[in-house]
Amino acid sequence: MARAFRYDGFVDRMTLTAVYMKVQEGYIAFTEELPGANSQGATLGEARANLAEAVRMVLEANRDLAEESILGTDVIREPLSVSGA
Repeated sequence: MARAFRYDGFVDRMTLTAVYMKVQEGYIAFTEELPGANSQGATLGEARANLAEAVRMVLEANRDLAEESILGTDVIREPLSVSGA
């Protein structure tokens, strides 16, 4: 599922592979490409929505950590597109 994320005026589009596993309590969900982005839900729809939120939260946390690590440093920022896999 493609999601758009907005950072610093750029719109980055990425496609991740979501994996949903049926368990007794409902569904567990994770992304193959983004460690830490996992969730669960009583229904498949709930698991999908929760996973999308988890992806947004992981990306935001990673960006905050990166910002802290480069604070006061001269850096170059540019959009990066990756295709194929």
